[in-house]
Parts: sequence; C-alpha cells; structure tokens
Amino acid sequence: MLLENLPFDLPVQSVHVIFGLVLGLVFGVAAQISKFCLRRAVAGDTGADASAGAVWIMALAAAIGGFAVAQSLGWVALEDHRLLSSSVPVLAIIVGGLAFGAGMVLTRGCMSRLTVLSASGNLRAFTVILVFAIVAHATLKGVFAPMRVALGAVQQDFGIASLAQIPGFAPVVAVLLAVGAIVLGRRSGTSARVLGLGAVIGGVAVAGWAGTSVWLLDDFDPLPVQSAAFTLPWADTLFWTIASSAIPAGFGTGLIAGVFLGSFASAVLRSEFALESFEAPAQTLRYGAGGALMGVGGVLAGGCTIGAGLSGSATLSVAALLALGAIITGAIVTQSLLQARGAAVLSLVPVTPENQVFAHQSLRE
Repeated sequence: MLLENLPFDLPVQSVHVIFGLVLGLVFGVAAQISKFCLRRAVAGDTGADASAGAVWIMALAAAIGGFAVAQSLGWVALEDHRLLSSSVPVLAIIVGGLAFGAGMVLTRGCMSRLTVLSASGNLRAFTVILVFAIVAHATLKGVFAPMRVALGAVQQDFGIASLAQIPGFAPVVAVLLAVGAIVLGRRSGTSARVLGLGAVIGGVAVAGWAGTSVWLLDDFDPLPVQSAAFTLPWADTLFWTIASSAIPAGFGTGLIAGVFLGSFASAVLRSEFALESFEAPAQTLRYGAGGALMGVGGVLAGGCTIGAGLSGSATLSVAALLALGAIITGAIVTQSLLQARGAAVLSLVPVTPENQVFAHQSLRE
C-alpha cells in the first residue's frame, strides 16, 4: 500500500527495520515516562498498583479499538497468522504463561520494562535480558526445542479463533476498557498525560500489525507479519548480533534498537539515567532464574506481556487472551508465595523496624 510510494529506494527488509526502529522509539519514550509494566499492575510489592493498572488497561483498550478500526479499513491482514487459528496449543500456552508470570515477578519486571530499565542504566535488567534471549533461542531452535514441540502438540480446537468474530464485541470491549482505565486512573491519581501515553503504546501495537501486513507488504518478497513484541525480537537480535554476516536484521531487531534509544534518550533528558547493579549473590541467582523462566515461558506461550498480552490481545485472539491470563495468574501466585515467605521470616524474629526492613528485602532478593 505504502511501499511503492516511499521517497527512497531500499530493500523491503531494510524498510521493515526502519519501521521497527521508529515504532520502538515511540514505545521506548512512552514506556519510560509512564513506567509501563504489567508486573507492577497486577503483582507489585504491595499488591496490584492501580496507577500502573490504569495505564496498562488504557493501552489494551487502544490496541483493541485501534485494531478493530484498522481491520475495518483493510489496513491489517492476519488471516493466516498463528494467533488467528482456532486450534490452540493450550498446554504450551498455559505452562509458558505461568512460567513467564513467575519469572517477571522474580526479576521485578516484564521484558518490555526490563528493556526500558536496561537503557536507563540498570545492569540487573541488562543481565536478565541476556539470560532471557539465550534461553528463548534455546527453546526456539536449541536444546529445549523438543520440549516446546512436545507441549505444543497438545492442541484444543475452540471452534473460534478470535472473539472479534462476534459482531460488535471488539468496539464494546474497547470502550468498556477505556472507561475502566479512566475511572481507575482518576481514583489512583494518574495524570491524563500518563494515560495518554498508555494509549500511544497500544497504538504502536496496531501500527506494527498494519505496517508489516499491509502498508509495507511486498507481494514479491513477503516478510513475517508481526508487531510489538520482545521474546522473538530479543532472540533474533542476539542471533543477529553474533552472526550478522549470515542473518539480516528484521522488524524485531529494529524495534529493540528503537526501544533502547528512546528509553535512553528519555531517561537522560529526565535526569533518570543511573547505573545500578546486583546487591548480593542471592539476588543474582533470583534474577537469573527469573530470566530463564521468562525465556522458556515467552516462547511456549507464544509471546510475552507485549507480544501476546498486548499485540496479540489487540486481535482478541483466543490463544493470546489465554496466554495473558496465564501470565497474570503466574505473577499473582508467585508474588503471593514470596509475600508468604517474607511473612514467615518476619514471624520467626522479634518485630522491630530493622527486621521489617529485612523481610521486605527478602522479597526483593
């Protein structure tokens, strides 16, 4: 649609990289300012964070509503995409979602948040990303691939690929979510600007689908249809980094680079860039384990909180909604177990301010 009208002549692969870079810049700036994070929204240190929840719900509302509009205009074409299949690998999605949810609690952030934090100077987040990318690639094409194939073989045909197939369902859900986000945002004191940034992030997911499926489609050299995500893009970026002479960069690598650059620029301009690292060996072990769980989980679930949770759920795909539900469940259960552990530690020692601080630190480590 737009490819032939571009004012420059580049290979379609390069155009997709640039497109991903632009979307990543927007995502990175919006996520850095709004502190966009599903983990904090559903399983923060003191429970669900209403402000973070309002931002995330607004992003989802914008993604669902925007996708419905784009679909009606013929700007998206996902008919053959794996997310829009009525046959769903339920076991892989549930196991993967639970693992990813547990991992993001252990690392105190989903992959989008950790990417933003690493660009802001957080070396813990950067270390987790490396572990995550290696394990994700091992699950896709390496030693864990047989497990992925075995779990993925357990399929369930729901007879419907997306709830958007129900007439009028997508617009109604989008409006209800937007209203809920506004109400929750007002109660939690979330500014309209931050809520607006959540909507921008949802728009990035829609633009990704539109750009790779219709706007920048080359019928003679078709490339994978994808949108904002972090599991496959990080695995591909790692592989491209170490073998760029054999494997070209794609939309996902451009997206990751854009998120990094946008987050870094925003953090520097807002005086929020600061180097941070691990405080203890136990913390390193916890974060490493969390990164590994997210690496396996993101691949099994078909995406992370963004790839499946936001971009996938924008289509109201049954598979994506199942993955999002499993991720949230895994996060809530894991956070509850950590809080119970902290309470048990505190019950064994006298109640003093120092011991309360120790118990709180045990949750973070």
